[in-house]
Amino acid sequence: MTTDALTYRIAFASITGMGVDTAKKLLEAVGGEQAFFEMSEQQLRSLTCGGKSKVYSDSYRWQQLEKARREREFIEKHHVQTHYFTQTTYPQRLLEATDAPCMLFTIGSCDLNARHIISIVGTRHATQYGIALCNDIVRDLAARLPQAVVVSGLAYGIDIAAHRACLKHHLPTIAVMARGLNRIYPAHHRNDAASIARQGGMLVTDYLSSDELRRWNFLARNRIIAALADCTVVVESASSGGALVTASLAQSYNRDVMALPGRVSDEFSRGCNNLIAAQKALSILSADDLIRAMNWEDDTLTKAPVQQEIFPSLSGEEQKIVDLLRDKGDCHINTLATALHLPIYRVMNALVELECRSLVLCLPGSRYALH
Repeated sequence: MTTDALTYRIAFASITGMGVDTAKKLLEAVGGEQAFFEMSEQQLRSLTCGGKSKVYSDSYRWQQLEKARREREFIEKHHVQTHYFTQTTYPQRLLEATDAPCMLFTIGSCDLNARHIISIVGTRHATQYGIALCNDIVRDLAARLPQAVVVSGLAYGIDIAAHRACLKHHLPTIAVMARGLNRIYPAHHRNDAASIARQGGMLVTDYLSSDELRRWNFLARNRIIAALADCTVVVESASSGGALVTASLAQSYNRDVMALPGRVSDEFSRGCNNLIAAQKALSILSADDLIRAMNWEDDTLTKAPVQQEIFPSLSGEEQKIVDLLRDKGDCHINTLATALHLPIYRVMNALVELECRSLVLCLPGSRYALH
């Protein structure tokens, strides 16, 4: 039976425990993917000091080739793209991770090597506060960095909120899946996945269509979410969970980690607050904070010199808060939110910004006054 180069690559990439670093060393020793499958077991073991590892056995390699042939048929039938670690289409950021997969399978047209890529992750039990924050960040990213790409995991909660915000605000988004492309998980997000692929985004996985969905796939998937991006933003998280694992992985890959703070009493803000307190994540309140922290250039800015203002410019909401505090004196945060017809989280964000700029004072009892 004739076997083409792609089939050999699929079979080689799907070997148990095969990552890019291991693959480079093994291929250098044996001379290529085809050679790995055509050599005898004795030849392989002698060349690689393979010991008793099952991956060198004739039966194991034959099984991998059979799986790869079936996957090859699936790829052709469903127009799946493949990205092998030696190809230019493979995400170059991912190569910096020592445990990066050798091959990715994708559907869609997104650029895996886009100039700016941001991972947005969080709890599966997202609150309305977290969903609103997620939408606001994506909306502002779309306005300021329209070529940026957002990565998440298609899971319930913050993940799907990030993807849906991208679809709403026309920002490309990548959904990294924990199983093959033959079935969307969770099934409830099937329509979202289809919209992502149709609207300039991409579905990505390193699993074959024949691979079973296992619990540990989700944690393994997180390494791709972390390594694909320049930075990881944790929107909401309890004191433990997959989002914190992704943040830890991002740190290990020397990526920037950011988190959105919340009230200390909120269960799904504890993870973010703990990351910030431990100085494992930078506290951000908006897309502007993210762009500044990454030293990225706002695509909407002109190159013309801008005269520096003597007094700091304020956003519309910040100006309304300043005007109200000037008229009424010190006010409780709830009073401000009610008077301005704004949600608490937006008032909180504006107050933190004003406090950082020494324009307001935080008083006991959640009250604020002009500085």
